[in-house]
Amino acid sequence: MRRSFLALVAVLSLALLSATTAVAGNGGFAPVDPASPNASRINDAYWLIFGFTAAIFVLVEGALIWFVIRYRRRGRPRDAEGLQIHGSTRLEIMWTVVPVVILAAIAAFVFYKLPGIKDVPEARAGESLTVKVHAQQFYWQFQYPDGQISIDRMVVPVGAVVRLEVTSGDVAHSWWIPRLGGKIDAIPGRTNTTWFKGEREGVYSGQCAEFCGLQHAAMRADVAVVSRAAYEEFLATHGPGSREVAKETFSGTCAKCHGLAGQGYIGPKIAGSATLAQPTALAALLRNGGVQMPAVGKDWSDQQLRATMAYLRSRFGGG
Repeated sequence: MRRSFLALVAVLSLALLSATTAVAGNGGFAPVDPASPNASRINDAYWLIFGFTAAIFVLVEGALIWFVIRYRRRGRPRDAEGLQIHGSTRLEIMWTVVPVVILAAIAAFVFYKLPGIKDVPEARAGESLTVKVHAQQFYWQFQYPDGQISIDRMVVPVGAVVRLEVTSGDVAHSWWIPRLGGKIDAIPGRTNTTWFKGEREGVYSGQCAEFCGLQHAAMRADVAVVSRAAYEEFLATHGPGSREVAKETFSGTCAKCHGLAGQGYIGPKIAGSATLAQPTALAALLRNGGVQMPAVGKDWSDQQLRATMAYLRSRFGGG
């Protein structure tokens, strides 16, 4: 019977190993490949906890199957008592102490990793920057140290330590780029901070992780980690009053409800709308919102507001 039990445990272990190999391409089971030191530490904690839980699963399920087979009725009459099994003090102590030790090991490892996840590391001058991340229904706006702006796509230089100051202008949102670290909530009236360090060039995608309204699914975000030269070139074209920012503001803010061609979608048609020819009314609509329209431009600077209004009029009419 002992050999049968060991064989059963071996089969279950092989099945678990095979399942892990099958999902190694990451079909949603494993964390994504990290591209920042804090994300790597989060993955380390995940795999440690997974290792313990996988071992416990094999042990418990193996014991369950073994007990089902070992202590089955074996053809006894239904009214006959089964074999009487008495408790084992040693076994009971073991299954009390071992879980405590496992939980202590997990807690110790997580607390060891936590500072490297949460605390912004020191960086030499010129190798760090602070980006303000502002969430609004239903877009992300990024403001860089010298006032440049981008919508829904953050651009940062490779190797830089990027400190994020995350806020919200309306409801609760949640910033999350899985390959660049953990989630951080965007809460009205509060500034939360997190960080990442893009270790290699690429575009890393994420999604608002807090249900925030009708177009929550459209509230996606990208972080483009680029060379220092490409970053400087990006900054040169993204002043708050630039046409590039106005274009991004339209596609990231207006088009999600009104359509890329202004044809109407969740919101009404704006192409050819009379409101576009009324600067005061248009500014008030963007700043304050409408009956169902959120106040998308409540926190825009005057430069960004004017540039966006000019872009809308040039694209859809209204003078």
